[in-house]
Amino acid sequence: MTILGKNIRMERIMNRETGKIIIVPMDHGISVGPIDGLRDMKSIIHKVADGGANAIVEHKGLIEASHRRHGKDIGLIIHLSGSTALSPYPNAKTLVCSVEEAIKLGADAVSIHVNLGNGGEKEMLHDFGKVAYEARTWGMPLLAMIYPRGEKIKDEYDVKVIKHAARVGNEMGADIVKVSYTGSTDTFREVVEGCSVPVVIAGGAKMDSDREILEMVKGAIDAGGAGVSIGRNVFQHRDPERMVRAISAIVNDNNSVENALKILNQQNFRSIAA
Repeated sequence: MTILGKNIRMERIMNRETGKIIIVPMDHGISVGPIDGLRDMKSIIHKVADGGANAIVEHKGLIEASHRRHGKDIGLIIHLSGSTALSPYPNAKTLVCSVEEAIKLGADAVSIHVNLGNGGEKEMLHDFGKVAYEARTWGMPLLAMIYPRGEKIKDEYDVKVIKHAARVGNEMGADIVKVSYTGSTDTFREVVEGCSVPVVIAGGAKMDSDREILEMVKGAIDAGGAGVSIGRNVFQHRDPERMVRAISAIVNDNNSVENALKILNQQNFRSIAA
């Protein structure tokens, strides 16, 4: 029965028709405080839901303040780990919520953040194993955000460490793995081929160019990626709803970057399959 439950919940955080995934993480408050775009949570959730996002990621304390009670449905992923930029060890994530608590709060899935290559890796992997067991027991989908960040990492976008990170998430029991984009379709294909569960890309720092964001999305999808988990480049965009629509045109409809830019910049433009 837990397998059936997990399958049903997985459908709540993805596009059932395409099997692709568009997630907008909004868990940044613990790390860096109430940044632009995440002060009025109900408003931004309405916008990304209307744009076609499949799910958001939040910490447990914001669920009540974010519950809209109307509008387009969107999946809820509760984030289980955290750290602050104020800490001398900001890359050392610790568990701040459990799978059982997330279920009680209405979660459709849970997520955990693990940084590899730093002094806190041992503890984070231990927590990952614990969460993976609990998620499987309860039939809860698990999104693992895995990044090579620490003293031993020279280049956190190197394909060798990114595909290692994705494989760690896979082998530890994640249902979806989130990693950084490696910079090209060919290199990201190596990441996808080495992971037997869906791989989505992180959005990273706020970008200045819409084209740059969409080219990254296109490269990941062309490489076989399952979708995106993009935060600041959506919720801090001048028009979050249309940015999600543009991303969806690539992820779900295989549109070109040029067509996605038209969707973003023209109010009445309709998606055209590439």
